[in-house]
Amino acid sequence: MTRDLGPLARDLSLPYYEDALPAHDCFHAKRVRDLSIRLADRSERSVDRDVLAAAAWLHDIGRPLERTGAIDDHDQWAAAEAVDLLDAEGASTETIDAVEHCIRAHSIRSSSPDPETVEAELLFDADKLDATGAVGLVRLACIVGERSGRTGERYAAIDDSSIPGADEPDVPDVAILREWARKRLDALQTPPARRLGESRWQFMDDFFAQFYAEIGVDGER
Repeated sequence: MTRDLGPLARDLSLPYYEDALPAHDCFHAKRVRDLSIRLADRSERSVDRDVLAAAAWLHDIGRPLERTGAIDDHDQWAAAEAVDLLDAEGASTETIDAVEHCIRAHSIRSSSPDPETVEAELLFDADKLDATGAVGLVRLACIVGERSGRTGERYAAIDDSSIPGADEPDVPDVAILREWARKRLDALQTPPARRLGESRWQFMDDFFAQFYAEIGVDGER
């Protein structure tokens, strides 16, 4: 292999994101790449940044296919696809195995394996942190829209669905975004990620306090 792994993985990944929606597009992949390297710089352990960068670029290449129902599990599909892509480029078996594990372990789903390397932990954490803070609020709202579009029904309400007289009171309200973010923060693997996560959580706390104040609902939920 004659090219650096990170830039190579970027170029290999971009065609897969052409049909991606905003929450899981190439910009998300780049943010995860940048944040994972930032966390690596703060880690006390030795990190293979080439493996980490490659896995970040490739981790969500299966999202567009999963969204349309062409595949069932985007992380497992992306891991297998990454193996083929990197093997065709002459990457070493050791490198390919390391990238594959990172991708297989990046999801919060119960079916995903636990991260067993520092690179896998950092990718997991960077991916979860991109669903927190200001960027995370926008991404999670996009995901609600995606799921509403896929099911043909409203997935969650922007307002407070417990207000008497509101339509579809059983539909989750905007607090679902807070729950999703907290679940991801609680799952973080590394100290640098947990430190960054708490600052992002503080922003989200302030956001929701402002949100509920604007719609006239008690923010203590």
